[in-house]
Amino acid sequence: MLAFTLRRAIQAIGVMIAVGVISFSMFRFAGDPVNQMVGMDTSGAERAAIRKSLGLDDPVIVQFGRYVGNAAQFKFGVSYQFRLPVTNLLMERMPATLELAICATIFAMVSGILMGVYSALRRDSWLAHAFQAVSLIGISLPTFLIGILMIYLFSVTLGWLPSFGRGDVVHIGWWTTGLLTWSGLKALIMPSITLGLFQMTLIMRLVRAEMLEVLRTDYIRFARARGLTTRAIHFGHALRNTLVPVITVAGLQFGSVIAFAIITETVFQWPGMGLLFVQAVQNVDIPIMAAYLMMVSLIFVTINLVVDILYTIVDPRLRSTVSRAH
Repeated sequence: MLAFTLRRAIQAIGVMIAVGVISFSMFRFAGDPVNQMVGMDTSGAERAAIRKSLGLDDPVIVQFGRYVGNAAQFKFGVSYQFRLPVTNLLMERMPATLELAICATIFAMVSGILMGVYSALRRDSWLAHAFQAVSLIGISLPTFLIGILMIYLFSVTLGWLPSFGRGDVVHIGWWTTGLLTWSGLKALIMPSITLGLFQMTLIMRLVRAEMLEVLRTDYIRFARARGLTTRAIHFGHALRNTLVPVITVAGLQFGSVIAFAIITETVFQWPGMGLLFVQAVQNVDIPIMAAYLMMVSLIFVTINLVVDILYTIVDPRLRSTVSRAH
């Protein structure tokens, strides 16, 4: 088990190095940030001085070495647009993004599992067919369109929920949360549903398919033959084995929620890291763009590593395979 974890950790470090190379190479062709920092009447000498102060005149290998060394220490330089440390900007925006991602994931997990189990156990009922129709909508419609439709219905037409912003927040140390205020809760409803709808439909379909497969296995027939109650068979045996692959999907989808929160944060003007990244792209703010890409990649790699370890703990068959391999 220890050797398996170390091997996965080494692979994760290799992935992060590859992401660093790709991000550094991509952002060298994103444009000249000096043009976004100065006016049209700025002289060539002033432009050259700014480029030198930012280290943009150094050789490529020097810039990359400085970039990787600073990234390993979570130092991403100073934003060209805000003239503030990028790490501070991301830390200010991180609570909003994580709060949105966590709420969206909880919504997707709870709703997806309940709808998936019901659709498997009562697959001929009208409600199960309705859940299937909702899943088709969640998969077919793009996120930005779902967000716009929800704004039109619940904000413009009905006036129930705010159409943008995060509402009032409470400061708990460096963390800010809107879960403790009424306006913050109202502002969180539409973005979290919009962001979690695709994940909810994916989990619902996975749980339904796995549940139907498990219910046809031999040990479920033996459980019925032993006289176990329907509740014990469905929830004590079938659902428990159904949730094994859901662990992997849910973990990886949490990383996807954080990465694809860019669209939701843009539609609802949610003050998170995704909206900051969009603004950075518009202003060719390379330090923010690189830091965001590295941070999201780190979250993906970390979640993937944790899911791999949890999967070996939950599934005895995989744990025995890993033990035989070492």
